[in-house]
Amino acid sequence: MLVLTDQATMVIEALVGRSELPEGAGLRIASSSAQDGAGDLSIAAAGAPEAGDRVVEAQGARVFVEAGAAAVLDDKVLDAERDEQGRVQFLVVAQ
Repeated sequence: MLVLTDQATMVIEALVGRSELPEGAGLRIASSSAQDGAGDLSIAAAGAPEAGDRVVEAQGARVFVEAGAAAVLDDKVLDAERDEQGRVQFLVVAQ
């Protein structure tokens, strides 16, 4: 199962807390197949999980993982970092 770092948890809470999403909202990670068969992952704020999503919770932060993305992220760690301008970059690394 996907694991969230403390830094990712703080960033997710900050991003979702600033939006006009309902309580219990989170970030949703979904996969899309590229032409060469490789999958790309996208991440966006979401008010609730969609049918079939896995819900990962850590310290109040919620991540909704689409079924296709779950297969890729099952043994990974989600981390986040902010650059000097405050932009967020999410990183996926092996456990």
